[in-house]
Amino acid sequence: MFEQLTQLVQQYGGNAVVNNAAVPNEHNEAVINETSTSIFAGLQKIASEGGGEQLAGLFSGKSSIDSSNPVVQQITQQLSGNLGEKFGLSSEASSGVAASMIPQILSSLVNKAKDPNDSSFQISDIIGSLTGSSGQASGIMETINKYGMQFGLDQNNDGKVDVADVLVVTKTKGGIAGFIGQLFGSK
Repeated sequence: MFEQLTQLVQQYGGNAVVNNAAVPNEHNEAVINETSTSIFAGLQKIASEGGGEQLAGLFSGKSSIDSSNPVVQQITQQLSGNLGEKFGLSSEASSGVAASMIPQILSSLVNKAKDPNDSSFQISDIIGSLTGSSGQASGIMETINKYGMQFGLDQNNDGKVDVADVLVVTKTKGGIAGFIGQLFGSK
């Protein structure tokens, strides 16, 4: 997932980094790499600190991906601090780079993860990459269960979203990808 994330950062780094006079040219590549690392580490931190609801809201598309989103705010602050500390950018320059890139990159990540025709990002791979442990993954799955009930994913009407519901969807609506697609709003 990290490589694909870096490609997104490179895609959106042109105006915010490369064409930005406040970022010395010799730091362009390092700033782009730092942006990728900060986004990945920020998402991991949110997952490890019990932010499953925030991540589920982000990936479901139910919360806006702008400066009012807590995930965007946390990662923007982290990246801004890192850019100032590691590359000597002014707080204005580092904040500007972070604020212009983070919402764009996260929006693109979410859109790609939700797009059934784009296999470059899969929700299951993203969750696995971010959590790394079964305990955290199960916490996110609990959140998915909560949101799944709200999104009508209780296929067998037993009052919970679980493996049995996945089996119903996998047999009738396109496999596990269909279930995850339903969960995150793509049909």
